[in-house]
Amino acid sequence: MPVSTGSVRIAPAPRYPGDALSNARRTLYVVLLGALTALGPFTIDLYLPAFPVVQHDFQTTAAMVQLTLTGTMIGFGLGQLIVGPLSDKVGRRVPLLIVTGLHVAASVVACIAPTLLMLGGARVVMGIGAAAGGVVAMAMVRDLFGGRRLVVMLSRLSLVSGVAPVAAPLIGSALLLVMPWRGIFLVLAAYGLVMLVCSLFVLPETLVRDARGAAAGTLTLGQRYASVFRDRVFVGVLIIGAMAFSGLFSYLSSSSFLFQDGYGFTPQQFGLLFAANSVGVVGGVQIAARLANRYGPQWVLAWSTAALVASSIAIIVTDQLHLGMWGTIIPLFFFMTACGFTFPCGQALALDRHGAAAGTAASLLGAANSVVAGLVSPIVGVIAAGSGITATTMAMVMVGCALVAVLALWALVRPRTVPMMGE
Repeated sequence: MPVSTGSVRIAPAPRYPGDALSNARRTLYVVLLGALTALGPFTIDLYLPAFPVVQHDFQTTAAMVQLTLTGTMIGFGLGQLIVGPLSDKVGRRVPLLIVTGLHVAASVVACIAPTLLMLGGARVVMGIGAAAGGVVAMAMVRDLFGGRRLVVMLSRLSLVSGVAPVAAPLIGSALLLVMPWRGIFLVLAAYGLVMLVCSLFVLPETLVRDARGAAAGTLTLGQRYASVFRDRVFVGVLIIGAMAFSGLFSYLSSSSFLFQDGYGFTPQQFGLLFAANSVGVVGGVQIAARLANRYGPQWVLAWSTAALVASSIAIIVTDQLHLGMWGTIIPLFFFMTACGFTFPCGQALALDRHGAAAGTAASLLGAANSVVAGLVSPIVGVIAAGSGITATTMAMVMVGCALVAVLALWALVRPRTVPMMGE
């Protein structure tokens, strides 16, 4: 509210730096930070449709080609753990520029790699290089915004990070129609180069010098990690986010076998299914921001995690009742929508509590998602060994992830103990 002084009305100083930004500047930052966030999922998933061609060209096994994906996930997780704390110490832009430049160089190496071993090594470095985007983007948003506006801004980033893993394989398939598989890495190099230029000339340093100096002067790397891990709410949200993403990734890693081999989908029909589920994620993310502003993100998580459990159990029930593909598709859509509700609310709760260590907190959120999903998603194949992937085997993993998320919410986050976020 404006303050009246005699006949002069003086508006209060903005509580957060981003509050003073014009709508146009705020929109520009959202677009650029969203594109930075998407660099990671696109680096991981864009070349998935090329696996059979890569296997043929290198005369190797499918398992060896899949190891290049594992290497990318490991690099992505490790890169986040490095970049996040570093950005708290030296500022956001320098780590972002260095590591994004590393991504561009590694993408070029992957394009010309003469052996699968070199390709795998380049993919690890690409994962490290792509890590900066999501971590620094979330940290920058926390530097600029707080309270309820933080929820809204993070929902925009979650919109990108939720849709990008689903859209990337579709775009990769389209690229393979017009270029060889090596061209995909040139596309990723060009993407990284655009982000590098935008980061250099458009994005400002958002970590103010006072905060940067305090973080650098009083906390070591270990102390910074310890400070966030001592917060039970952060730990609970970390587990919830990792479990929701693992459930999502279990679907992504097994859906091509389930719907194309099991239900007889054509590649085009499979693409439409991906698009429909993207609508669920988008809708969930955008509605979550409005509900979180009114009821609090902790209570949105209470409903969304329950929906994760209910929808994943419904997939098993409908499959056992032999209700066919629609019995799988409909509850799967609700599961994806619940993921859309979960991601931005968890990030908002975690980052709002750790503004001085936003880079460290963001790095842990991202690394947990990547590493845990990489470990959990292959369980679907283990369960289905010898019998093939079915809706039940896929949903069994999804149910397990959802139940752990619910347990973390009520045992660690404890919604009733979390205060409402301010303006």
